Amino acid sequence: MDEEKKLYIDEDWKAQVEAEKEAAKAVNEQPAEETPAASDDDPVMPPASFAMLVSTLATESFIALGMMAHPMTGEVTPRRNQAKYLIDTIAMLAETTKGNVPAEETAGVEELLHSLRMAFLQLPK
Repeated sequence: MDEEKKLYIDEDWKAQVEAEKEAAKAVNEQPAEETPAASDDDPVMPPASFAMLVSTLATESFIALGMMAHPMTGEVTPRRNQAKYLIDTIAMLAETTKGNVPAEETAGVEELLHSLRMAFLQLPK
């Protein structure tokens, strides 16, 4: 009886392996997702990365601090609350990712935060 049970388990295992092989084969046969084509109003984006996320938030911070013109309107309009929110968001990311980001990126983010905070202090209240 133990032999029959063992055979049953072996057959179960074989069936499971075969099912997994078929599933993997089906996934590999699916066409790869196409990279979307670029257009003037929808450019191809760079790969997602921590540095790119921080850079995007920093650019928005510079706009909110009135250090850069808004790309859509061309206006330079300081927005104190938005600037504080964006700076705090970068600081939260730095704290949350501490120990998981290369030292040079961490140092860059800390330097960026210092510059943004100094610029924030220059904003009129």
